[in-house]
Amino acid sequence: MHQAFQTELRPKMLAEGIYLLDYTDLNAPQRAYLDQYFNEQIFPVLTPLAVDSGHPFPYISNLSLNLAVEIHDQTSSEPHFARVKVPKVLPRFVQMPDSVQICEVGKPCYWTAVPMEQVIAHNIAALFPGMSVQECYTFRITRNADLSVEEDEADDLMLAIEQELRKRRLGGSVVRMEVEAGMPVAMRMTLMNELKIQEEDIYEIDGPIGLTDLMGLMSLPVSELKDPSWQPVTPASWKAIQHAEGEDVFSLIRRRDRLVHHPYQSFSGTVQTFITQAANDPGVLAIKMTLYRTSGDSPIVNALINAAENGKQVVALVELKARFDEENNINWARTLERSGVHVVYGLVGLKTHTKVALVVRREKDTIRRYVHIGTGNYNPKTAKLYTDLGLLSCRAELGTDLTDLFNYLTGYSRQQSYQKLLIAPVNLRNQMTQMIQQEVKFAKNGKLGRITVKMNALVDPAMIAELYKASQAGVEIELIIRGICCLRPGIAGISENIRVISIIGRFLEHSRIFHFHNDGSDRYYIGSADWMPRNLDRRVEAIVPIEEPSLQAELAEIMKICLEDNRQAWDMQPDGTYVLRHRQKGEANRSTHEMLMKKTLTQA
Repeated sequence: MHQAFQTELRPKMLAEGIYLLDYTDLNAPQRAYLDQYFNEQIFPVLTPLAVDSGHPFPYISNLSLNLAVEIHDQTSSEPHFARVKVPKVLPRFVQMPDSVQICEVGKPCYWTAVPMEQVIAHNIAALFPGMSVQECYTFRITRNADLSVEEDEADDLMLAIEQELRKRRLGGSVVRMEVEAGMPVAMRMTLMNELKIQEEDIYEIDGPIGLTDLMGLMSLPVSELKDPSWQPVTPASWKAIQHAEGEDVFSLIRRRDRLVHHPYQSFSGTVQTFITQAANDPGVLAIKMTLYRTSGDSPIVNALINAAENGKQVVALVELKARFDEENNINWARTLERSGVHVVYGLVGLKTHTKVALVVRREKDTIRRYVHIGTGNYNPKTAKLYTDLGLLSCRAELGTDLTDLFNYLTGYSRQQSYQKLLIAPVNLRNQMTQMIQQEVKFAKNGKLGRITVKMNALVDPAMIAELYKASQAGVEIELIIRGICCLRPGIAGISENIRVISIIGRFLEHSRIFHFHNDGSDRYYIGSADWMPRNLDRRVEAIVPIEEPSLQAELAEIMKICLEDNRQAWDMQPDGTYVLRHRQKGEANRSTHEMLMKKTLTQA
């Protein structure tokens, strides 16, 4: 990533008038400005910390940017070590005023700045008067953020996680250290010894450390360098129910199953509308949902609170162990509980990662259950950035299955069979394995065996072994894996019938789709699980079959668009490297995200 930034992105930014400069690039007036800025704005905030017999090595906080400094005292030949923390209370990049811009005449000049750590480094002597500064280099550490909660021994899971969060803030063990390129061996060894880290966990960085701070550049007024804005579309059938035109969300779903695709289709105009209308509908008796991650001002949580205040039975399974959202989820759990919502925290030893909602509604003399089963979290903010799918249905079998699943999550049920859903860790691994093996049987009998899967990650050794066997039997396998893929395609005698691509673009590919040809009786599924040991064995996941032909066609088209992409797709090679596809001469652009945006607008 750093190499790509230094060699590709940074020069392109420069050509467009966005100047992220090194201190050594500056002329005299620019350095004079930065010296003044240092004295007035930075110097008063800095705190140099010496390391000697009277000053133990200071605590280094997770992901903080620091300067390691070697100093010599004129009265002693022994070098001294000090640490200076780059303050987070000040902007990471010091922007130049117009009076000292470096831009060429006639060329755009939107932003010129220098990393603050370089400004500090070139003025570091001011912190050590009477001493001689010999070396000064930037470094950053990453601490282990895992929580070690023994759930079966915890009397109160929420209290146990709160205690672990306090420990995390104090800091776990160091698992990585990034150091500025060229850091002397002696300085590096000092940091390794003090932080108890091995050489293999050190990464030398050429260029700025901590590139996430560059997100601030998104606010620059350079629309021509940004993706055109995209406003998720509310399908016409859903617009009617938002304008009280004689139909509600329940009659819409009763007519047929609905598939929603975010961020192309609006989350707020579909899924959020479903939950909000359920909260206010007098016929709704109960709402049950799983919440893994949600936004800080969640309209979904507010709808659940409103439902409870309206006298409905409301159950929210809040996953307290969602990494880095633990504190946020604890706060939501307490808010929900105070409002009368029944809050549960999942199962001992398992994370509840599934994305499901169940609405129980009285309709005349019957009770009908409505469901939403998706691939993404109930989070309206990430729903604008992540590609996710969701099924809304009132099929009786799905309502029964979700009822059984919630009883499994909230009570002592040990449900082992479901009518339609594939549930981890109950039956998902076995069912997926059987469907792969069924394609093998078709191929060995001279029929077409075909598997197409879209996921975030493919890591599970057993599933990979099954795919290798299927390839060797002649099954055609196409995998759209956005992130980690431990399978190697195109190896003679092993995986020559497997193709792997990754789609990288303006949206984060997050949906999971599974297709098995099944001798022409196609099986399509969507859900929350990747093929990783944690998803198949250590998390509660739900995969739902998509059985309506028109919805199957939608999924087939999504995967076809991905597989034919010639702008955002990267082909995985047998050695594990990736090659970006390029449009051939005379060939039309086929960018997955652009094509799906155009398709959504056409169908709106």
